[in-house]
Amino acid sequence: MTGTRAYHHGDLRRALLAAALEAIEEVGPATLSLRDLARRAGVSHAAPAHHFGDKAGLLTALAAQGFELLAQTLVAAKDDFLEAGVAYVDFAVTHRAYFEVMFRPELYRADDPELIAARERSGAALRSGVAALAGDSGPVDADRHALAAWSIAHGFATLWLSGALPDRVGDHPGDAARAVLSRLPTHQQAPGPAPGS
Repeated sequence: MTGTRAYHHGDLRRALLAAALEAIEEVGPATLSLRDLARRAGVSHAAPAHHFGDKAGLLTALAAQGFELLAQTLVAAKDDFLEAGVAYVDFAVTHRAYFEVMFRPELYRADDPELIAARERSGAALRSGVAALAGDSGPVDADRHALAAWSIAHGFATLWLSGALPDRVGDHPGDAARAVLSRLPTHQQAPGPAPGS
C-alpha cells in the first residue's frame, strides 16, 4: 500500500469504487485504468485486481451500484410519472459517472446476478412511476408506455449531459425536464398501440 491511508476490512473496496467514480468524472469510463485507480486510492497496483478481477469487474460493480441508487431514487418519486421522470434526469446529472457506465453494457458483465437484480429493481420502479400513463390498457401497452417514458427521460438526460440542449431550457435540469415531461399525455389521453401492433 502506498501513502499513509489505512483501511479497515471492507473499506478498500468502497475506496476503490469511490476513486473509480472520481476518475470516470474526469476521463470517462473507456479510458479508466486499474493502475490509475490504484494510484488514486493510494494502494498497491494489485489491489483493484484483487477486489474486482479486472476492469470489467470493477465497472460491473459500479453499474450494479448505479442501478441500485437509481431504483431508490425512482421509488422516492412515489409512483408519480412526472416526478419519476424528473428524478431520473436529476439522477443522471448528479450521478454522472454511474450514468455513463450503467447504459454501456459493452463495458461490464451484463450477466452478473447482482447487476441483473439491481437493474430489475430500477426497471420495476420506473414502470411503477409510469403506471398511471398506462391506465387499464394491459401489460403489453403498459410496457410500451414505460419504454416510451424511459426513452424520453433518458434522451433528455443524455442531451443535457452532452450540452446539446438549447440555452433557453434553463440552468436547472430538473426544472427543464419537468417542463418537457409535463407535455406528455396523462392516462386519460394515453396513446394507443404502436403502429403495426
